[in-house]
Amino acid sequence: MSDLHLTRPMTSASVPTWDGALWIGAVDLAELSAPDVDDVVLLAADGYAAARLLVRLGRRVLGFVEVPVVDGRVSVDLLRSEAALLEVPPAEPEPIVLPSVSVVLCTRDRAEHLRGALRSVLELDYPSFEVVVVDNAAATSETRDLVATAFDDPRIRYVEQPVPGLSSARNAGLAAASGDVVAFTDDDVVVDPGWLHGLVAGFAHGEDVACVSGLVPSGELRTPVQRYFDDRVTWSRNVRARVFRLTEQPADLPMFPFSVGAFGTGANFALRRREALLLGGFDTAFGVGTRTGGGEDLDVFTRVLFAGHALVVEPSAVVWHRHRSDVAALHVQATGYGTGLGAWLTKIALDRRTRGLALRRAPRAVAHLVAKRRVAAPTGPATTSTAPLDESIAAAVAREARHELASVVRGPLLYLRQRWDGAGLIGHRSRPAASTSTDVVVTVDGPAPVVGRAR
Repeated sequence: MSDLHLTRPMTSASVPTWDGALWIGAVDLAELSAPDVDDVVLLAADGYAAARLLVRLGRRVLGFVEVPVVDGRVSVDLLRSEAALLEVPPAEPEPIVLPSVSVVLCTRDRAEHLRGALRSVLELDYPSFEVVVVDNAAATSETRDLVATAFDDPRIRYVEQPVPGLSSARNAGLAAASGDVVAFTDDDVVVDPGWLHGLVAGFAHGEDVACVSGLVPSGELRTPVQRYFDDRVTWSRNVRARVFRLTEQPADLPMFPFSVGAFGTGANFALRRREALLLGGFDTAFGVGTRTGGGEDLDVFTRVLFAGHALVVEPSAVVWHRHRSDVAALHVQATGYGTGLGAWLTKIALDRRTRGLALRRAPRAVAHLVAKRRVAAPTGPATTSTAPLDESIAAAVAREARHELASVVRGPLLYLRQRWDGAGLIGHRSRPAASTSTDVVVTVDGPAPVVGRAR
């Protein structure tokens, strides 16, 4: 008999002090089912009374289970019985030929976050890919220095984009990318080794697929604020593969295609490069670093669908995300989520092509939004991990929920101000940069990005 040892995708510097903290990790059903496994040992489990495990079979995602932890161990019998309740999905399609891939990783003055994310990207098991690190409106040379000194890897290309804003940064990465598929992620993540295989498998669902998003589970649930955020987002629980087309109305999404969270999130998605350029890239009226503070992923997902392309959610493409751990950081995120959503809804309302459909969906959309933003204590699944919040923390997160809803109201004005300043899609304004397509000339806002190896 032997023990099965599991590790966490993300590490933290301190032991959790909250009773509801969850040890986060993944387990393969094939390894768990081996007859000689006597127990499951969780490494670095001090302070954790329960664990949330992503159950997979190879690259296929079955779902999550939450189980108690005793002395750093999980009962293998209990884990097997919980995993047996999960449905095994069909095998993902396999592409005939693996396309070339460019990974675009945008960052701004967060070198230590970038270190872990970039290390995980370089450990991907995809046979051939490049990494474009976009240093957006940096106040220091930390990112350039990190890439130059800590990562001497020929696969990395460094791009300096002085115009602030996540959409501007992603457009710079898109312009610099050479792969047929461009995969986007953030600097506060750890990507799973099979991430690119999962994204590429999503494109094998059809020739009309232009965008694939993946699963973004919580990589750390150490504080009540992190658990609160995890309970409220939907994209961390998209464990079933889906194909969306504008011509096919999903029965469970009455607001489609204005379905916030159903299509994934900006920390984990990929676009076919040619189609992304033809779409005009990312709208610079949106994104962290602009007045609107967010909404760039919602915008590009809906534009993909309205352009007649298919969008695939492929959960086998896993990226672990580190949520904000304290109330101050949550406040910043809630502001951006709210204003970004309000800005995106404004664009939908002002566009003749989307306005009519949006108006037909509006009554249900408003009711859903209000219900989703109602204040509730973060409890999550009814497991042994549930722990009451300190009253001061509960009051603080309740205020942030109301603040996020209030921020939606500010979104329209911020969007119009951003538009007034000339923000838009690439190719619509500004001076030209180097073309990355034979039939599309790419432009970016402001000076052309500086591309090359960091020195």
